[in-house]
Amino acid sequence: MWLTVVFVLPFLGSAVAALLPTHARNLESLAAGLVALAVLVPLALVYPDIRDGHVIVERLAWLPSLGLDLVVRLDGFAWMFAMLVAGMGLLVVVYARYYLSPHDPAARFYALLLGFMGSMLGVVVSGNLLQLVLFWELTSLFSFLLIGYWQHRRDARRGARMAFTVTAAGGLALLAGVLVLGQIVGSHDLEVVLEAGERVRAHPLYPLALGLVLLGALTKSAQFPFHFWLPHAMAAPTPVSAYLHSATMVKAGVFLLARLWPVLAGTDAWFWIVGGAGLATLLLGAYVAMFQNDLKGLLAYSTISHLGLITLLLGLDSPLAAVAAVFHIMNHATFKASLFMAVGIIDHETGTRDMRRLDGLFHAIPITGTLAMVACAAMAGVPLLNGFLSKEMFFAETVFLTANPLVEAALPVAATLAGLFAVVYSLRFGHDVFFGPLTRDLPRQPHEPVRWMRAPVDLLVLACVVVGVAPALAVGPLLATAALPVVGGNLPTYSLAVWHGVTSPLLMSLVALAGGIAVYRLFGERFKRRGARRVPLLGAFDGKRTFETLLVLASRGARQGLRLAGTRRLQPQLFWMLAVAGAAGLGSALIVPLVWGDRPRVPATPEFVMLWVLGGSAAIGAAVQAKFHRLAALTMLSVVGLVLCLTFAWFSAPDLALTQLAVEVVTVVLFLLGLRWLPRRVAQDDPLTAARALWRRRRDFVLAVAIGLGMAALSYAMLTRQAPQSISPFFIDRALPEGGGTNVVNVMLVDFRAFDTLGEITVLGIVALTVYALLRRFRPPRESIELPPQQRVVPASEQSDLLARPDRSEAAGGYLLVPSMLAQLVLPGAVVFALYLFLRGHNEPGGGFVAGLAVAIAFIAQYMVGGTRWVEDRANLRPPRWIGLGLLTALVTGLGALAFGHPFLTTHTAHVTLPLVGELHLPSAALFDFGVFAVVLGSTLLLLTALAHQSLRSRRKPPSPDRPGEAA
Repeated sequence: MWLTVVFVLPFLGSAVAALLPTHARNLESLAAGLVALAVLVPLALVYPDIRDGHVIVERLAWLPSLGLDLVVRLDGFAWMFAMLVAGMGLLVVVYARYYLSPHDPAARFYALLLGFMGSMLGVVVSGNLLQLVLFWELTSLFSFLLIGYWQHRRDARRGARMAFTVTAAGGLALLAGVLVLGQIVGSHDLEVVLEAGERVRAHPLYPLALGLVLLGALTKSAQFPFHFWLPHAMAAPTPVSAYLHSATMVKAGVFLLARLWPVLAGTDAWFWIVGGAGLATLLLGAYVAMFQNDLKGLLAYSTISHLGLITLLLGLDSPLAAVAAVFHIMNHATFKASLFMAVGIIDHETGTRDMRRLDGLFHAIPITGTLAMVACAAMAGVPLLNGFLSKEMFFAETVFLTANPLVEAALPVAATLAGLFAVVYSLRFGHDVFFGPLTRDLPRQPHEPVRWMRAPVDLLVLACVVVGVAPALAVGPLLATAALPVVGGNLPTYSLAVWHGVTSPLLMSLVALAGGIAVYRLFGERFKRRGARRVPLLGAFDGKRTFETLLVLASRGARQGLRLAGTRRLQPQLFWMLAVAGAAGLGSALIVPLVWGDRPRVPATPEFVMLWVLGGSAAIGAAVQAKFHRLAALTMLSVVGLVLCLTFAWFSAPDLALTQLAVEVVTVVLFLLGLRWLPRRVAQDDPLTAARALWRRRRDFVLAVAIGLGMAALSYAMLTRQAPQSISPFFIDRALPEGGGTNVVNVMLVDFRAFDTLGEITVLGIVALTVYALLRRFRPPRESIELPPQQRVVPASEQSDLLARPDRSEAAGGYLLVPSMLAQLVLPGAVVFALYLFLRGHNEPGGGFVAGLAVAIAFIAQYMVGGTRWVEDRANLRPPRWIGLGLLTALVTGLGALAFGHPFLTTHTAHVTLPLVGELHLPSAALFDFGVFAVVLGSTLLLLTALAHQSLRSRRKPPSPDRPGEAA
């Protein structure tokens, strides 16, 4: 499993980097570099094992019942991309050490960079399509954080939001497409999908799957019409641009197209959609790049153009074109990353990226200027550089394409025109910036950077030259290894020779070079004057403006819908929620008749009847008292909850009864704290108002009775039917031998259905944190709050003196005498009781959930006596940390099973005999149950204390007739 460990390293490194000192650039860059090197070296050493079409697969059982496994699959194409991700990551780490300011938070930068590296590696090596989608969305998340790294800049925040919105929306489409592919193939395993190409293309759902997958790929790789987000992502630091927007993230889309090329390619729909999007992007990006005055803007649009070139090659349905696409992926990464780094050096040394202010920099930075001009020549397709070779293969594919006659005639012309544009914007970069007299009014005096900042550029430009001069020797075997899986296992015949004679592709290259030089000589100054805001013929088409307009329209529509259908009043919300639910239930009953089953009935006993007569009376009393006194209504409602607890115990469900009892206590406290938020009742002297209130109460009564009778009928129908295939015997028979416990309910929660429980406690923690975040702005100051005597809680030390006073009846009448000493004694007892419930939960009624509630109730009792200062100063509870500890414990417990080769969250049970103690039952599920305990404890405390803080704040001012609030 060493390969899996290698690809997990960046995530571990990200966590470590986040904990290192914020501004320790040397330490942070060293740690990040070692992580990247630890990924790169094993990948390089595994090359002999994956050449000649071999595949390495490592599989960890995750959810076998659903066919979901964690699969690491490394073939030649994945190996090439993984080497690209790790190698470029290492160079960017070295470069960023000298690029970042000492004031930039280096810990956050390197943590996010390593997190993105791990996510991108996850996309590349995923052997399961659903697993690929997960890492795909992680790349969008980390890129959002990296683009917005400089949070103080408005353009960085906007660019990050735009990039995330577009790519994450495409990711959702990709998820739907992957699900459709899985439905067609019957599996999400990549091996199975790659072998089912003919079946997929012949299936009626193929157009739907193709459209959804292409939405994900085209948005990620900034293809027309989704190209507009990439230029605005240039607000990121230059190391981020060099890594994400030239070599890795934007290549994820074309990686997916190449990965699924054997499955989805070969149809007219693929040819026209993929080829059309690629051609439009190729021409549009190259054309707009000529008019950019910001160096990073020029490189952004040139990146869009080259991504369009790769997409067009993959859309041509030719194996040789697919090989050319793989080759250009490699070449583009080298010269474009070097150019981004060169731009970063220029910006770092001069203080500007505006080409209108940059002239003659070759006099100040000759070495960097030479490197940048060589990289520009590679981007333009100059012979003896790597860009020339892949561009010549591209020209050859457009010339020898067999398709519609119009396409055969127009495609070579369009390719040559795009090559001409590339020469123009490359000349604008190389000539405008480095030639001429040196500009004197720059923000900084330029000079060569330190050697190690320039070292990554040296290596990348050297690769451009070596591959361009001796391609067959330098990159031939690597290209064959990477392209073999893309074309389906049979490589076409191709040549990497530098000279093929006088051919049509060579003539197209010469025309593009000569035409580009001529256009630059004639119109170069005009391009500089016009600038990016006035691109000829495209001034009216602005993707950013269209995107923002759509966002504004969506926001307005949402607000309008909320205004029409929403209300801040709780009563209408509950009414419509119940009404819709009742209508849905009634409609279902009309479609599937609600009939009673023939299951034998259990005879009613007098005790049970009396119990529910009491419960029904309390429910009616709660409804009646709600009109007069809310506290009395809440008390009667708690009686209904107690009756429900006794009912669970009556029907031999002690776990449910115990949990329901604890939940009832917490719910009563929650309602007590919320009573103060309810609006004050006012006397209804107006007859019309009184009549409306009476009608509303009668309407609500009818709805409540109807919903209650409907739920009773549905429950009775379900309970009286014979279950055709009951799942109870399955759990009862396997609870002890496979789960290691005799409490079937607890074994189900922490073993058989532990994945569901993990999701539930995650949701619980998120809800608690969300409520806290919404209410924290209302928290009172840390100092104690003086309350009126009628609302003051008297400590135990003052209660005896108060009661000893002669006028104690009057003095005590306005005070709330709480036995705080008793509350303090309850706390250790509750902790011991909770520990007892926790330890016995695997074999007897109990468990982490109810234990967490028990401890939370004890702490809430202390809080009610001690107030805010006890929670924050003396107890130091820190509920968010309990939530984090619980989730981490539960997750680590599940991952521990994977480490031993078992499915995620598999339980292991051990029996240990200790002296004087005897035999101990130690299931690993106890650790998971502790995670449940911690999350429940932290979430309950966070919810109740956050609400109590707000309730306490609301009492700082006495209620007034025009201010909501009612003392319970």
